[in-house]
Amino acid sequence: MKLRRLLPLWCAALALLPCTAAAAADALERFLAGLSSWRAPFTQEVIDSAGKSVERGSGTLLVSRPGRFRWEYTPQDAGAQLLIADGRNLWFYDQELQQATVKPASSALAATPVVLLSGTDAEMHAAFEIVPQTARAGLAWVKVTPRSATADFASAELGFRDTQLQRLRIHDRLDQTVTLSFTRSVRNSRVLDSELQFTPPAGVDVIGTAIAP
Repeated sequence: MKLRRLLPLWCAALALLPCTAAAAADALERFLAGLSSWRAPFTQEVIDSAGKSVERGSGTLLVSRPGRFRWEYTPQDAGAQLLIADGRNLWFYDQELQQATVKPASSALAATPVVLLSGTDAEMHAAFEIVPQTARAGLAWVKVTPRSATADFASAELGFRDTQLQRLRIHDRLDQTVTLSFTRSVRNSRVLDSELQFTPPAGVDVIGTAIAP
């Protein structure tokens, strides 16, 4: 997902035995079952095609199903970035560039892995092929591959411990990998409307036209 550099571009092994593919698939289903909202701080690292770490940072992710989320991220060497899906529009704001981009959410979200967390079950299966992977590092992994050839990323992997999402690893089409590591996640907490709304600050260049309520 290409966000200046990459944006849109979002189970334990019991008794030391590896999880089966079925268990990995069940972990994704258990995570999504009854999920109305999910929020977690994260750290992020970008690895280039040569295996070199080229960016680190931290942020928070808030998901409100269906169809809304807020992704805040601050790289170590750059200004804050904000990605908000408000149900109608997908906004990307780059503080350092003083620029905001807006697209219709209906056309933009299908190309991003965040629809796995924020979309409906039907949207998820329509947008992605979902294949359980072999357990590693104490996590049950699920690989998702976009069905659309125009998606901004090649594939993504989600790693679960029990019913908690711990890792989101995104592989872009330039052979770069973005890894988000989540901690202290909270399910089904209250979400304020203001958290999922965006108004461009004064003086910011806006690219695109927002769909009005």
